[in-house]
Amino acid sequence: MAKITNVKGRQVFDSRGNPTVEAEVFLDNNISASAISPSGASTGAFEAHELRDQDKNNFLGKSVKKAVENINKKIGPRLKGLDPTDQLKIDKAILDLDGSENKKNLGANATLAVSLANSKSSAISLNKPLYKNLGKSFSLPNPLMNIINGGAHADNDLNIQEFMIRPDSAINFMDAVEKSFLVIQNLKILLKSKKMLTNVGDEGGFAPSINTNEEALELIVKAIEKSKLVPGKDIVICLDVAANELVNKEGQYSIQSSNFISVENVIDYYKKLTSSYPIKSIEDPFAEEDWDSWKKITAEIGRNVQIVGDDLFVTNSKRLKKGIDNKSANSILVKPNQIGTLSETLEVVTMAKKANFNTIISHRSGDTEDTFIADLAVAIESSQIKTGSLARSERVAKYNRLLRIEEELGNQVKMAKI
Repeated sequence: MAKITNVKGRQVFDSRGNPTVEAEVFLDNNISASAISPSGASTGAFEAHELRDQDKNNFLGKSVKKAVENINKKIGPRLKGLDPTDQLKIDKAILDLDGSENKKNLGANATLAVSLANSKSSAISLNKPLYKNLGKSFSLPNPLMNIINGGAHADNDLNIQEFMIRPDSAINFMDAVEKSFLVIQNLKILLKSKKMLTNVGDEGGFAPSINTNEEALELIVKAIEKSKLVPGKDIVICLDVAANELVNKEGQYSIQSSNFISVENVIDYYKKLTSSYPIKSIEDPFAEEDWDSWKKITAEIGRNVQIVGDDLFVTNSKRLKKGIDNKSANSILVKPNQIGTLSETLEVVTMAKKANFNTIISHRSGDTEDTFIADLAVAIESSQIKTGSLARSERVAKYNRLLRIEEELGNQVKMAKI
């Protein structure tokens, strides 16, 4: 078996032009592989720690030299001589070296980059595609494509952060992309006809000057119909509210406008939206510690609507267990950089699947050309993948990787069940 000879960290840049961490794992059989950690804008308080230097004289405090140094001087020497195919042992060595609850010592951006790079080096060493090294049975995930941005991802008056589409009638991944493409292009035509800007936000969705959630939803429905597709059948709408950004100290929310309303009114509003529009998924409808409200909304509309925990769960098995026990959601967004290693990510996925939760593998708003999550989604048979719109190469790279996997699987290929 091959052994690790060296691990090198370096500072590279994400899709927002901010510094981030790349790690490269070298083996004694002349194989090497690298991985890059993404970075979020709308981040949960319970996410693993992203280590930045905080030196205002160096990339305005955003540089990651300390995280890179931790790879080169601490993680690399600790992993030297280990077998890269033993991912659990590799990740345990990294976790023991850090010793903290949230990766605050080494930085989750350092630990994740090394963990994923190791997984890639293992696959290459075993002469396997990455997804086949990660799993045993495979399916292509249904894409959640971001088409209108609001909240922290855009400079408009929309409070809801993401309006997405999901092509539920797609027979394969190429068909899913084509159906999404048609809606996106027709939405662009509609926006232009209304003299609205068609520039895109961080995740590739349009960021026009829209004032209300209903206006955005109406535009999407029209774009679906203009594409000769049926809203609610061919294409459904999915929301990411990112309610952490919309709650005040009294526990009220500004979902619709700058005015704050009670939890009961918010639930009524969600019920109204989901009965008026073909909305089948709501991510982060309430704040990360508002467990009671999550339980209420899941009880009210969870039979027909996917209630997705992102900031609520932060890919953390302890928080997910609490959510399962409390019936606080029925789906989980899985972001490897929220927890910091591949093994911990897979542990969360296993727990979610046992509880019959939908799993949605996700990018971050500050992403990179790294396509690891595409292989991961196929390998764990994730029901969905959230990796932005059909725009910006760091988003499209994941779709292109999924198309290559679909081609490679040939007759064995299938779409995941939602």
